[in-house]
Amino acid sequence: MSAPQEIAAAAARLVVEDGMEYGPAKRKAARDLGRHGGRRGELPSNEAVEDEVREYLSVFCADTQPAELRALRELAVVWMERLAEFRPHLAGAAWRGTATRLSALHVELYCDDPKSAEIALINAGVDYDADHLDRSGREPLSVLSVAARCPAWRDPVTLHLEVHDLDDLRGSLKPDAQGRTWRGDLTALRRRLAEAGA
Repeated sequence: MSAPQEIAAAAARLVVEDGMEYGPAKRKAARDLGRHGGRRGELPSNEAVEDEVREYLSVFCADTQPAELRALRELAVVWMERLAEFRPHLAGAAWRGTATRLSALHVELYCDDPKSAEIALINAGVDYDADHLDRSGREPLSVLSVAARCPAWRDPVTLHLEVHDLDDLRGSLKPDAQGRTWRGDLTALRRRLAEAGA
């Protein structure tokens, strides 16, 4: 097994069992395997990690993961309806179908005014933490994080609302190398829920 494959398999276990995001999971897996944090050429792509996550889920979580994924997607629908004016798109593991109860929800908002989403949360009395995500060569991305109650279980789900400029929406719908989309709007999410329930 090559170094990237080995790291991808170890990272997948961290993603599923510990709820880690792909980037930190890859770096931790590389360190755990003695790869010194993983040089750029050694780290696998997110798609390679996702393939390993799918494999891990099919072997170890086939009896629980589909219901957990559905619960997270239903929770995403609630929040996307609440934030419909900001053109919400579900991204991350919940959209791609690999989420478990430990996964965070990632909802991208596309706003004319970046502050408008934050104002909407304040007006609705929603508690949130504000942070920024650094992006190479671009302005940092504003991220508003909410502890959202999930009816399917007691523990809250972390909901990350990533606030994008409206102009970013056009380029955001490009598929991956296998033709799968990275994100979907409310209509697309409802379609996925209906297909899974059929």
